[in-house]
Amino acid sequence: MATLGPESARPLSQLGSPSIPSHISGNNLPPNRGLERALEEAAASGALNLSARKLKEFPRTAANHDLADTVEADLSKNRLTDVPTEVCQLVALETLNLYHNCIRTIPDSIISLQSLTSLNLSRNQLGSLPACLCGLPLRVLNASNNKLVSLPETIGQLHGLMELDISCNEITALPRHIGRLKALRELNVRRNLLCVLPEDLAELPLVKFDFSCNKVSTIPVCYRKMTHLQSLQLENNPLQSPPAQICIKGKVHIFKYLSMEACRSEKMSDSLYLPVIERLRPTTGRSVGLLHLSHISIAAVSLSLSLSLSLSLSLSLSPHPFGRTAADFDEPLRIEEDSHWPTEQTHKSLESVDPQFTMRRKMEQLREELELMEQLRDSIESRLKVVLPEDLGSSLMDGVVLCHLANHIRPRSVASIHVPSPAVPKLSMAKCRRNVENFLDACRKMGVPEDKLCLPHHILEEKGLVKVSITVQALVDEASAKQTLLT
Repeated sequence: MATLGPESARPLSQLGSPSIPSHISGNNLPPNRGLERALEEAAASGALNLSARKLKEFPRTAANHDLADTVEADLSKNRLTDVPTEVCQLVALETLNLYHNCIRTIPDSIISLQSLTSLNLSRNQLGSLPACLCGLPLRVLNASNNKLVSLPETIGQLHGLMELDISCNEITALPRHIGRLKALRELNVRRNLLCVLPEDLAELPLVKFDFSCNKVSTIPVCYRKMTHLQSLQLENNPLQSPPAQICIKGKVHIFKYLSMEACRSEKMSDSLYLPVIERLRPTTGRSVGLLHLSHISIAAVSLSLSLSLSLSLSLSLSPHPFGRTAADFDEPLRIEEDSHWPTEQTHKSLESVDPQFTMRRKMEQLREELELMEQLRDSIESRLKVVLPEDLGSSLMDGVVLCHLANHIRPRSVASIHVPSPAVPKLSMAKCRRNVENFLDACRKMGVPEDKLCLPHHILEEKGLVKVSITVQALVDEASAKQTLLT
């Protein structure tokens, strides 16, 4: 039986261990093969993916790889406290994702990334955005879920910016130059502390706008001009104008309300400058012309008085026109008239002197046109049970909706309707014209008078919606009258 030698009798702890290579012992641990592989792939493909690696700094071994041509860098879900200097040296970078780190500041050296078009800074600890950021050619900027209290005033310099997400911050007001972002399509300011929406946003071609979960009480009436807007999110705001019962019905009803409010406010401002003055009493013993001032603005009369009534009319005020006291104004204003001046010429001259004549007529005409547009929309939507787009003219120009309306009033009054298909989503002009002509023929057959029929180009060229509205209303009235006779 074999016996153990002296060396075998030593404790296990004293047994010699295999030799350990010096490059593994101590701090010289083997490099992370996954990290090295990501750096190698970045050097080959131009896309650097270092997401979710618990990095507190940029890998030092990156210096051993050529990353100069990197166009995409994903450093999301790490533990970075600032934007690494090495990243700011990747001048070819186009997309940078720093989502879900611990970044508190953005260095000024980021300005060297003059090819950067997409920057994701969401879910960090940023208290502000530096002005130098606005010197980049950004098209997408996401700074949501930070601690921002404001945006830089220079944000208007981001002329190519198309998407801006600053949701879930502590922003109290948007900068006044935000209206200069003429390329902006999507704006998300959800869950901030905004109380007022800037009117300049109405001039932007926004397609999506989210200002939910703020403190906004009023939507500016000029927002009705946002013709490109497709998605509007406004819930969880203390809105008073439009009221809540309008807002819950959706964008179409909100814009209708804003249009009505704009018309009402214009009418009120018009009434302030066009007050109705009582008919002037005649004075015995004189030839006194009574001038009705119901359509003349106080501003124009004051201007005329300040110019010593240097009108083209041969009118003069009663004696001592400028020496009257306040008590004298209890008597109506008397204007003596030259008996040789024709009455019609007098009214024409007054109209030429006071531009409010023309302004008021235009305002009344605009209001009537808006009412006709709403009447046209309601007539179609209520009968066909559809919701028409904001651009009413473009939705009617192919004649499809109008033909369906005619068939709804009298079935098969339009025997054939050309409709778009998934393969051909837009009808040719020839087919649109046939639809429109078929609709007008159906109107004639149903008894619509010729003087109330619009012309085809009013529909096809969207240049006569008022006349289209008159035609549709006449069609509806004619059908209602016949139905009444039958019952």
